[in-house]
Amino acid sequence: MENIKVLLVEDEEILASIIKESLEKRGFIVTIAKNGVEGWQLFRTVRPDICVVDVMMPRKDGFTLTTEIRAADDDTPIIMLTARTQTEDVLKGFESGADDYMKKPFSMEELIFRLKALVRRTVGKPAETVEKNMPIGQFLFRYQYLELVFGSAISPLSQREADLLLLLVQHKNQLLDRKLALIKLWGEENPFTARSMDVYVTRLRKLFRPDPSIEIINTRGHGYSLIEKNR
Repeated sequence: MENIKVLLVEDEEILASIIKESLEKRGFIVTIAKNGVEGWQLFRTVRPDICVVDVMMPRKDGFTLTTEIRAADDDTPIIMLTARTQTEDVLKGFESGADDYMKKPFSMEELIFRLKALVRRTVGKPAETVEKNMPIGQFLFRYQYLELVFGSAISPLSQREADLLLLLVQHKNQLLDRKLALIKLWGEENPFTARSMDVYVTRLRKLFRPDPSIEIINTRGHGYSLIEKNR
């Protein structure tokens, strides 16, 4: 996996330079955008393999840029960088279409691992044949459209959220082995991927709150279960 093209959208010049230099030493090709407007322009011309987008930027913030990218491209992975610690901000990033997030300050080794894992998962990914409409309690899960429908309300899902939910649905009322899920979705089992999956589960639990018959249970150290209670 060489010559991965990275679009880095970061307005802090020193940090952007450090990231660029570190990645290029490891064979990545890095293009820097200094704000969201420039990021959108470069995304359309560079056609990167993956994007790293800061949340707080002038002219156009990371949430807006990510939403715009997702409207035009469902596949290119996006990692968001944030100095914010509130869970709501992280969830907002996922809602806008991000595949992963990292809180500042972060280690370069972790960033490189996440970049490679997301690109590896995207390149050559086989098309998966699944039902178009999967009922989950009062919800309708439309995997191919990356959305969860509750009545007239439609909640958009990131590709990673949809993939995780699909695994949970396929193991409904059973235990989804934690290691199996991590390897299938991230290709690796380690503290970084485990922490990311926990965040996605939190997001899915929040989406299912309107229907008390649906619950995602954590069996500590073993995995998760999507439970649909009998009415």
